[in-house]
Amino acid sequence: MHFTIGFKLHGKADRLMVEADDALIAALKAKAEWPEAVIIYVRPQNRRGDTRHPSHPLSDATH
Repeated sequence: MHFTIGFKLHGKADRLMVEADDALIAALKAKAEWPEAVIIYVRPQNRRGDTRHPSHPLSDATH
């Protein structure tokens, strides 16, 4: 399952896409990559909304 994670890092908000079994694991994967980031939300990926505002994959997101 794919999840979209909204986070704030260095005063800027962004979102990324993570593949995980549930929302908690998705949030922990993002937090492990950027411990200083603040997780704003985690939700299942929404095909319609996410095509209008695409997110970054976990490995390609910028710091």
